[in-house]
Formats: sequence, C-alpha cells, structure tokens
Amino acid sequence: MHIEKWVTSCEGVELDNKTKQRQKGGLRTLPFIFANEVCDKFANAGFHCNLISYLTQELNMPLVTASNTLTIYDGTASFTPLIGAHIAESFAGRFWTITIASLIYNLGLFSITLSAILPHLRPPPCPTQEDCQEATPSQLYILYISLFLISLGTGGIRPCVMPFSADQIDMTKNGVAGRKWNIFNWYYLAMGLASVSALTIVVYIQDNMGWGWGLGIPTIAMFVSIAVFVWGSPFYKHVKPGGSPLLRLVQVIMVAVKNRKEVLPDDPKLLYQNKELDAALSLEGRLLHSNQYKWLDKAAIVTEDNDPNEPPNLWKLATVHRVEELKAIIRMLPIWGSVILLKAASSHIHNFVIQQARTMDRHLNHSFQISPASMSIFSVLSMMIGVILYERVFVQLARRFTGNPSGITSLQRMGVGYTINIVAAIISALVEIKRKKVAFEYHLLDDPKAIIPISVFWLVPQFCLEGVADVFESVGLLEFLFHQSPESMRSTAAALYCITKAIGSYLGTLMVSLVHKCTDKEGNWLPNRNINRGRLEYYYFLVSGIQVINLVYFLICAWFYTYKPLEEIGERKKEEDLEQAKEKIFSTNSKEG
Repeated sequence: MHIEKWVTSCEGVELDNKTKQRQKGGLRTLPFIFANEVCDKFANAGFHCNLISYLTQELNMPLVTASNTLTIYDGTASFTPLIGAHIAESFAGRFWTITIASLIYNLGLFSITLSAILPHLRPPPCPTQEDCQEATPSQLYILYISLFLISLGTGGIRPCVMPFSADQIDMTKNGVAGRKWNIFNWYYLAMGLASVSALTIVVYIQDNMGWGWGLGIPTIAMFVSIAVFVWGSPFYKHVKPGGSPLLRLVQVIMVAVKNRKEVLPDDPKLLYQNKELDAALSLEGRLLHSNQYKWLDKAAIVTEDNDPNEPPNLWKLATVHRVEELKAIIRMLPIWGSVILLKAASSHIHNFVIQQARTMDRHLNHSFQISPASMSIFSVLSMMIGVILYERVFVQLARRFTGNPSGITSLQRMGVGYTINIVAAIISALVEIKRKKVAFEYHLLDDPKAIIPISVFWLVPQFCLEGVADVFESVGLLEFLFHQSPESMRSTAAALYCITKAIGSYLGTLMVSLVHKCTDKEGNWLPNRNINRGRLEYYYFLVSGIQVINLVYFLICAWFYTYKPLEEIGERKKEEDLEQAKEKIFSTNSKEG
C-alpha cells in the first residue's frame, strides 16, 4: 500500500511538470488538419463525383469505356498510397508527405481544368449523343496525365491524414474511453460536410456554368487546403519515422526461415526482447507475445550466431514486438480481403446510377432541376445524420448491453454495414425495373435522350441506405485498421486497405467488361448509349449476390479473428515504477539492517 502511494505521488509530480510545459499536438491542431481535409475532400468530390458526365458528355466516350477509365483511375489512386505510406514511415514523416503530395494533386487538377477551358483540348460537342466524334489520342493524353498526377498525389494524402490526426491526441485505450466523442465518427462527419458542399455547389456549376469553373473551383479549394495545413505546422506533434515497415516485415520472415530448424523455448519470456530498440516503434505500448503463427516466433530465438556484446543484427535476430507486428498484419489480411469483393461489386454502381438519374424527371419546381451527380447528396446527408445518431444514441444504448465504450466492436459495426449494402443493391434493382416499366408505358425505350416521367427521387432510398452503410462499414473499417494495425504501421495499414480497394476496382472493371461482352448478343445488360434497352437490374442482382457471398466470408473471418495483445505505455510505466519502488525500499531496509 505504501509503495502504491509513493508511486502515485511521483506520478502526480510528473504530471504537474508536464502540464506546465507547452506541448505540441492536442485538440488545437485538429481544426487545421480537418480544414485541410475538408478542402481536399471538397476538391476531390467536386472533381470526381460528376467526372463520368465530363467523359461521356465532353470527351464523347462510350459509357462502358468511360466507366472503366474512372475505375482504373480509382484503382491506381488506391495503389499509390502504399508508396506514400512507405515514404512517410521510412524517412519523410507524415507532415511532409501530405504537403508534397497535395502539391502534386493540385498540379493534376490544374492540368485537367486547363483542358476543360481550352477548346482544342477536347472534341467537338455532340448534343445528340449519336455518331459522336471521340477525343483524339493527344486529347486523351492530357486526361490520363492529369488523372495520373491526381492519383499520385492521393497516394501521399490518403494513408497519412487520419494517422497524422490521431498522432495529435491520446489514442490509448484509456484515452479513447475517457472521451465522449469518437475521432473517426467526426472525421467522417467533416468529410460529409465537404461532400455536401461539392455535390451542391460544384456540380451545379459544372452543369450550368461550364466545366472550366466546375473544375477550377476544386483546384482553388485544394490550394487553400495546402495553405491551411501548412499554416498549422508550428502546433503539430511530429512522430519520427521508425524506418521502413516493409523492411522490418521482410527481416522477420527471413530470420524465421533461417531459424526454422531451431526449437522454440517452452517459456515465451526467453524470446528476445529489447525495449530500447523498439522504443520508437511503441510509443503507445509494446506488443505482447501471442500464440498464433508460432513459426514466426523462431525469428526471436537467441542463437549462437548472436553476440550479446554487440548491437543486434536485425537480419539475424528480431524482437518479440517486431514479430508481433508481422502477426498483426497477417491476422488482418482476411478482413482486408472482404473489402475486395465489396468494392468489386459496388465500384461501378455510382456511374450507372448517374446515367439512370439523367433519364428521370429531376425537377424540384418548374424552373429548377437537380443535377444527376448531385443525387449523391442524399447518401452524404444520411451518412452525416447517421454518424450523429450513432454517436449520441446508438452507442449509448449499446453500451448498456455490451459494456463496450464504443457500443459494439469495429468488426460488428462492419458486418452491419455489409448487410445494409446488400439491401441497397436489391432496392437499386427494383427501382430500375420500375424506371424501365414507365419508359415502356410511354414508348420511350428507344430514345436515350428522353426524360422518362418518373421522379428521380425514386433513387433516394438506395442513396440513403448507402449512406447508412458507410456509417457502419467505412467508419468501422477505419476504426478497425487504426486500432489493430501496429502503431508504427498505421499509414501502411491504410495503404494496404487502399490496395484492396484498388484490386476491387480492377476486378469490378473486369466484371463489367465481361458482363458487357457476354451479354452482347442477347439483350446487353450494359449498353454503351441507351441504358433503357439494357438489363441494369440484372447487374444489380448480380452485385447483391456477390455481396451476400462476401458477407458470409466476412462473418467467418470475424468469428475467428484474434485482437492484438498490447501492453499500453501507462500499464508498463506503472509496473516499472512499482519495481523501482520495491528496489528502493529493499535497498533502504538493507542499509538500515
């Protein structure tokens, strides 16, 4: 009892000293980071949400070609985060990676805006959408270079912004439990505000004032985001890069293979540990030994080749913490895999829904009609409302039954989102059946430019369900990745998630291409020019079937998932202080004796 009081008093003195010091980080940094991300999201949403219309209406691309172009761009933009994460965590740090990547992103936006302003950089207008002259190779080169620069910039922004935000505040278990708000929920809420602004203001300008202003405004917003982010640099807490995370994983694998014939000790405490060596990798806490994938533990066996008088050669010996980093990544891979099928199934839906909305009655009154791309606002609004209700209502109710400070686990949250996505896909198919039925009744099936007398607001339920699904699936996945990935690999974990999205996008492109090719002879499901004569509802049913299979796979993975064992820094510090206190008392008693 005396020891614990002495430790508590020491902790109090240390805490008082810390509060007197002016520290960096904290809540004051979040407005700068979130303002940057809001402007970035505004620019990205304003650029991307209506780009299918730019490709089909301005560059005269066929629908499937345009949709595949966007999906390939999305896939590429999801692969580049691995490069950005490697640069950030190896040597550059998250701040400089975000800053440089934002400049590259802005250069891409500027180039595509320039192509929208100069007439000779795009083909002649084709209002009838029949026998249109498509863009020339040189005009397409401008587009592809712009998309490449934007995807390259995205690679440095996506994997670093959320981890950089979390670097500024206490994300330990006690820190999270002590807050009444969830940073991931509010991050998505801020992104929702940016998306709503883009889907209303920017899309309206694109459809009514031209693409020069429509793409120029996102370009200006991106420049503002860079200025705001750099402005807040004096207040940021900078976590030093811990070296290449991929290199550490390779080292553990190589050592484990080299020691494959060694016998593991019965006591895991005999495996090699080095707190000083791992200090930069475990600021929040050290990973503890787990019993999964025991063959990897052989990388931490101290053999005769290891000289205790010399610094450890990490190509010959790995610490338990580094072995557990690799185990944590391996445990997460099946969950990552579930994202692939989800993204493959839904990667093209947004593009097709815009084409549906273009054929429907979009009038809000006699003089104003909503843009097809602006329909996504219902998804964003439902997501924003859902985040607030989730935080203020759902979590409070769920805590009473689960005892979990977050209400439910991140995996349970993802499972709910996957289920809602299935319902949304089925409703999409039913709405398409209704739309075509009305087109048939008014003899408009053969007129691709006709406005079918059915309200575009028939599409609202599926958009709302997609927004609610995001509250559970996307936010839950972000929370899962942050908490379950190794502390020093959070940017890499976000990048690996982006890669699963990339693979999903490419698979979605392959799926759409195969559907288009295989159904070409008998009633093409996805025709290039006239979706009224297509079978889009069949494609939506196919998507929902794939998502059902994916949900079953995810539930199996979630059932067998083991959460990472972590000794938080607070727990470790208290144990060390108790040990020091015991030694001090023992030493005092010895002298008195």
